Amino acid sequence: MVSVNDIRTHFLEYFGRHDHAILPSGPLVPRNDPTLMFTNAGMVPFKDYFTGRAKPTSPRAVTSQKCVRAGGKHNDLDNVGYTARHHTFFEMLGNFSFGDYFKERAIELAWKLVTKEFGIDASRLLVTVYAEDEEAFSLWRKIAGLPEDKIIRIGTSDNFWQMGDTGPCGPCSEIFYDHGAAIPGGPPGSFDEDGDRFIEIWNLVFMQFEQVAGGERQPLPRPSIDTGMGLERIAAVLQGVHDNYDIDLFRHLIEAVETATKVKANEENRASHRVIADHLRATSFLIADGVLPSNDGRGYVLRRIMRRAMRHAHLLGAGEPVIYSLVPSLIREMGQAYPELARAEALITETLRLEENRFQKTLSRGLSLLEEATSRLTKGDMLDGETAFRLYDTYGFPLDLTQDALKNRGIGVDLAGFTDAMDRQRQEARASWAGSGEAATEEVYLALKEEHGASEFLGYSTETAEAAVLALVHEGKPVERLEAGESGAVIVNQTPFYGESGGQVGDTGFIRSERGDLFRVNDTQKKADGLFVHLGKMEEGELAASEAVRMEVDSARRATVRANHSATHLLHKALRDTLGEHVAQKGSLVAPDRLRFDFSHPKPMGEAEVRRVEDEANAIILQDAPVTTRLMDRDAAIAAGAMALFGEKYGDEVRVVTMGTVPGESGEARDYSVELCGGTHVGATGEIGLVKVIGESAVAAGVRRLEALTGEAARHYLAEQDRRVKDLAARLKVRPEELMARVDGLVEERRRLERELAEAKKQLAMGGGGKEGAQPVREIGPFKVMARLVEGVALKELRGLVDEGKQAVGSGIVAIVGVNEGKAGLAVGVTSDLVDKFNAIDLVRLGSEVLGGKGGGGRPDMAQAGGPDGSRAEAALKAITSRVEELAA
Repeated sequence: MVSVNDIRTHFLEYFGRHDHAILPSGPLVPRNDPTLMFTNAGMVPFKDYFTGRAKPTSPRAVTSQKCVRAGGKHNDLDNVGYTARHHTFFEMLGNFSFGDYFKERAIELAWKLVTKEFGIDASRLLVTVYAEDEEAFSLWRKIAGLPEDKIIRIGTSDNFWQMGDTGPCGPCSEIFYDHGAAIPGGPPGSFDEDGDRFIEIWNLVFMQFEQVAGGERQPLPRPSIDTGMGLERIAAVLQGVHDNYDIDLFRHLIEAVETATKVKANEENRASHRVIADHLRATSFLIADGVLPSNDGRGYVLRRIMRRAMRHAHLLGAGEPVIYSLVPSLIREMGQAYPELARAEALITETLRLEENRFQKTLSRGLSLLEEATSRLTKGDMLDGETAFRLYDTYGFPLDLTQDALKNRGIGVDLAGFTDAMDRQRQEARASWAGSGEAATEEVYLALKEEHGASEFLGYSTETAEAAVLALVHEGKPVERLEAGESGAVIVNQTPFYGESGGQVGDTGFIRSERGDLFRVNDTQKKADGLFVHLGKMEEGELAASEAVRMEVDSARRATVRANHSATHLLHKALRDTLGEHVAQKGSLVAPDRLRFDFSHPKPMGEAEVRRVEDEANAIILQDAPVTTRLMDRDAAIAAGAMALFGEKYGDEVRVVTMGTVPGESGEARDYSVELCGGTHVGATGEIGLVKVIGESAVAAGVRRLEALTGEAARHYLAEQDRRVKDLAARLKVRPEELMARVDGLVEERRRLERELAEAKKQLAMGGGGKEGAQPVREIGPFKVMARLVEGVALKELRGLVDEGKQAVGSGIVAIVGVNEGKAGLAVGVTSDLVDKFNAIDLVRLGSEVLGGKGGGGRPDMAQAGGPDGSRAEAALKAITSRVEELAA
């Protein structure tokens, strides 16, 4: 039997042999269409090629595009599990011509693949064409040899494709497979066409017109081809089954569900097994593409899908989480074609485990309350909206889950009542929020958040995206447009711009309208708990609310910010390894040109400690280890060793960023850095380049700060340091490696010269360097007194001069005032035989008062003081000699 993987490979290789570039699937979150919640067709990644906004690298392409239809107008969620062909996630096989071949070649390639390569019996096939497309009708007869009764003309929009109200469009031609008369249903265009007998397996879109305003269609200068074949549907045909859930891929996944739940997929519970298998695919691929469960936007749709699967696991009797354990089975089936699944396995598993654990806590209680509230309701009744809202708001029981739980009983939910209850709660929350402090000044953003919901952040996986402008703000008030020269704020539905938080600065870049008008983003802030506000200036043209724009983050700036942010994580761990477990992050700045990291530590770091931190961080950088992200329960993550960053606000669900490995105690590899963080990071540690610590200083009592550079900034810093070293070596006429020895010699030589100079100054001072006419030694009664004024002698040398003076006089009092840069120092000594008559401390304090100083201290035989007024030096000496005269009288 041909497998799903074989069919996918055969399709891609067939068109590859016919000069089509085999391209990987685009992401599930479209970057080029803000109107779409998820990529829902194979052509979505190529939209800009068809509109002419971008030029393809190849005129022909073929893909197997992953698609999701579970939100917005393309929502198949409620039918999944109960029909043969509804899925939330599916693969769309498609070949594309961007102005290269057209109808004839497209039909020829399709017919040959289906009938020759896949070997489908041509008698089981029929096609449809748009009623006005005579060319396609004739080509099918010519190429396929189909009789006219198997080429069905359809005159409705079902066979005419349009990208939107304006833009490229054209007729379609669909290939249908007849599953046989045993299955009810009629051919397309008949009254019973909705039956399951005739199944569309491939749609060929002939993009040949441009729809312009006013309804006119103009021929495109380069008509194109866009086709879409559902892989699950064609696999059912080729494997001889009528139901998509009977193909090998789903059989294997359902077998895994049976093993995990210990319940066979019989008729009674078949729908639950199918729901789990289908939702496992959608959930895993969405998480791998960066969507995480939340209460808004794409994250909310993901949570709905996850919880619907979890409820069906509960219906199968699973008392413990089981969905997460199915991830390896999915990777075995699809991981080769989509390697992103294996790369994100840890993130997918942890996210599912977290959501299942949380949902288990609320499911039983919610179902019990629901049963109680509906015990008296019968088929056709409605559950009141207030009760449905209470289940949602108080017990975390989503509305769609309530609807799904009541579906089999034929009971509906009063949606209007539910909406009214939610609106009342929002109004009460807004009144409370807007009346408090700083929040009141930003009420405009709260109102915009309530009106439009939170912004979708795409920046973990892209730096460009298309978006729809939801609102514009100028001078604190919403406006309809921003004109050239005006500064303001732009709010969009989805953005790749990171809003400042967690120490990481907000992104900068550009927002461009389809006309080319330009808004420069100078900063991005998060407001009102999830609204991303792009602050800047309208530089060219104007921007209006509700128009489509292209968002472009300054990629080079973001790259340096990412590197610096990841480096703070490595420095944090290296600091804890070097200084101890008491180290905790106390603040940070992650800017494009530098980083700083504040941490708790009671004393300055030594040079060797800084070097060890730097070396350890760079060792992890050299590993070029992948940087992985998981979604976890906050308390569980912290209990498992993840570090929480200071100043960051965490919800119940947290992103856990892991980088680097080191040997464990038993020799096994263990994670190096594990932290809770919502910021953007490098894909691998090697992208940081290197980290260089350029400063360590005090911030506050018990808080130190490291400042560092990474990547090019660090390289330039080291290059400049190297240039300085070489320049200095050249000036000192030594090789760079001899520089330290040469500097040490110069330092020692300077010290020797300073000592000699000080000694010479002392000799000069004691040899008559005082003011002219000053008597070196005079006798006052029976006592000898030396009172000298010296200049150019360091104040610290005064005590030495006093000691020398005491030796010179033998018995007596020595007072020396030294003047330097206008200030005076005073030292007084008394020989030991006179300390019972004179006290050096009393004498020095007397002189200090004259110099404008206060106090002084020392011993009775030696005391020292100072004063700010060096001009009073002679007066100070006079005061001391006068006191000696008084005491000698």
